[in-house]
Amino acid sequence: MKEVASHLGKVVVLDCWSTSCPPCVKEFPGLVALAERHGARVACLSLAFDYDGSGDPEDLVPPIQRFLEKTGAGRVTNLLSSEPADSLYHQLDLTSVPAVYVWKPNGERAIRYDDDLAARELGRPFTYEDVEKTVVGLLAE
Repeated sequence: MKEVASHLGKVVVLDCWSTSCPPCVKEFPGLVALAERHGARVACLSLAFDYDGSGDPEDLVPPIQRFLEKTGAGRVTNLLSSEPADSLYHQLDLTSVPAVYVWKPNGERAIRYDDDLAARELGRPFTYEDVEKTVVGLLAE
């Protein structure tokens, strides 16, 4: 992903989410807090999966912007794809959001938090506490 590659040398966190996903909305402030805690050492990105392919993706900007303003996401780079969510799911090999990717400073993917990983390794839904532990570990390396 071009946006991730542009942050080489930093830990990169990409939150894939949608305003229609209650777990996404609940956990999103964790991304904002992560960005505030780690500043320039961590690049925090969000990718909204709200566009379903009907209408114009630009029509979704106002409601997404309102949500982002409400959460104080000023330190987060927010992306809205013009590709339909189904296409994004296919490209990223995801079954659903929320999903959070974390990359090492060298650009290698460290982990993808999603429902499959949570069920298999955590036995519960993942949270930003899990993501934070990963980020702190990578920053300490």
